[in-house]
Amino acid sequence: MSEIVTPPSLPVTWRPRRGRLVAYGFAAAAIIGSVVLAIALPAPFGLADKAFMVILGCVFAGVLHLLGRCRVEADDRGVTLVNALRTHSYTWPEVLDVTLVDGEPWAKIDFADGSTVGAMGIQGSEKERARRQVAELTALIHERGEAGEP
Repeated sequence: MSEIVTPPSLPVTWRPRRGRLVAYGFAAAAIIGSVVLAIALPAPFGLADKAFMVILGCVFAGVLHLLGRCRVEADDRGVTLVNALRTHSYTWPEVLDVTLVDGEPWAKIDFADGSTVGAMGIQGSEKERARRQVAELTALIHERGEAGEP
């Protein structure tokens, strides 16, 4: 992105649109489908079978929620990455850079200790929106962190 991006005001949250729509759409379909299936089960199936069917739909929806909750949050203290299974919190001086390579599923954030963590909240499939989000986060890193100037 060649244009200069001004850092957004804090706090700010970046989250994918399509990923959330798909995850929560399928989660709703799983719950509704399991309830309908439980109601439609024929007579040999008892109440326990029907309850298990609904519970199974809720478990499936819970797994999809883990994918739908992904986001990147920035505030005065630093950056918080909420990925599917883990949440990582970092202070501004720890964050060095954010990159999004074409073809990668999500952005990656580099840290002062040499580690790199995927930021599932910035989805590479959202092309221009993801590039803008990376540019905004990069501007915040250069404003608040100890990263070198461009």
